[in-house]
Amino acid sequence: MSPRGTRPTIAIVAEDASLRQQIGSHLREDFDIVEAENTAGAYQVLQEHEPDVLLLDLNVRPGGVRECTALLRELGQSDFDTVVIILSEDARKAIALRVMDAGAYDYFLKPADPDVLRVIVHRAVEKLHIERENRILRGELHRKDALGDLLGQSDAMRALFDSIRRVARTTTTVVIRGESGSGKELVAHAIHDLSQRRDRPFVSVNCAALPETLMEAELFGYEKGAFTGAIATKEGRIELAQRGTFFLDEIGTLSLALQSKLLRVLDEHTLVRLGGKKPIKVDFRLLTATNEDLEKALREGRFREDLYYRIHVMPLFVPPVRERTDDIPLLVDYFVTVYCTRNQLPPKRVTDEVLQALKRYPWPGNVRELENVVQRLVLMTDEDEIGLKTLPLEIAQTAGEPRSDRRLRVPPAGMQLEEEVASYERRWLETALVQAKGVKAEAARLLGLNKDRMKYLCRKYNL
Repeated sequence: MSPRGTRPTIAIVAEDASLRQQIGSHLREDFDIVEAENTAGAYQVLQEHEPDVLLLDLNVRPGGVRECTALLRELGQSDFDTVVIILSEDARKAIALRVMDAGAYDYFLKPADPDVLRVIVHRAVEKLHIERENRILRGELHRKDALGDLLGQSDAMRALFDSIRRVARTTTTVVIRGESGSGKELVAHAIHDLSQRRDRPFVSVNCAALPETLMEAELFGYEKGAFTGAIATKEGRIELAQRGTFFLDEIGTLSLALQSKLLRVLDEHTLVRLGGKKPIKVDFRLLTATNEDLEKALREGRFREDLYYRIHVMPLFVPPVRERTDDIPLLVDYFVTVYCTRNQLPPKRVTDEVLQALKRYPWPGNVRELENVVQRLVLMTDEDEIGLKTLPLEIAQTAGEPRSDRRLRVPPAGMQLEEEVASYERRWLETALVQAKGVKAEAARLLGLNKDRMKYLCRKYNL
């Protein structure tokens, strides 16, 4: 197996030396070439070189197909990470199907067109790289500090993981709250993947992505002729989520008219397509997410009170990166692995100085911003070690900045202090309630509040 960052290795196995030489001469520009004469030589090449692709000439002599399929099956049961392409003069479909069933990637008839063969080998190498990347990333995410695609070992994330596991077992409506880029959709996916609906569709819609006129058709579908351009009946996204999970992201931006229609669907478990008259039964679990202050939207009349209480059965709060800095080394390590693997680069490590700078930076864009920065660091660093000199200026400047200064930044455009304080107070209450598993007396103890103050705050924030 070729190390990442080096040229792929191709093994050519054929008794005909001129065939090996001919194929090798056409592929040598792009690949490292090793050769063997027969099946026994193929085993030796596999042991010594672990090639990315094995080009195996299928002998027409008696026993040739049997030897070939035996080699393919043994490869399939081994730890060798090699794609096999068969070269043969035999055009019979039965032979081709036999070796393909045994595990060959492709069956190529001789005489081989060198340009076509080069394309096929490149595709085989690309397929192999994708499979390796997927194995690495799956391994990264099947860890004790991960839940689905969510990563975290801080107290806040462990509490969130616990809440996800609890709500996933139920059918209740969940609203996922958190800042932009904090991973709200990953939380929705984790809930779906742990639920009884995991084998059914997960359908998501971003309410902020489309204007109201298009959003209505997207959500509820339409009948043929419902409007100009409706040349055929189309199912809405809610229908596509039948018996599965429907995720509405940025629900706070949904218009009042669509909020009303959504509430009717939730209450009646039916919908009517645009231009339609017949109610259609629907069965789905609703998950929603928002980075807006829904309580403020309620007070200003931008969000329906009845819909608020309908979706706010189980709120989950996704902490921003600045409140889970202990997770930054874990996230950085994961993203470095992802982008080194994806770009076929040698493994890299991040210095302690860089990690400290990353932990001091406030991350207004949260995990999404952190991922983009790490991707840039991986691609812009030639050395095996990522140091301070590669950091973006705004992050590098925080390297010597005292920890206490990094959260107290007044935006140039100003701010509403009372709203900021209320938002921060609410987040602490939500976090304490999650850690206390919903027991308000325990949450009050964690926050140092008496029971009357706790009751008042819970009423104030509808918790």
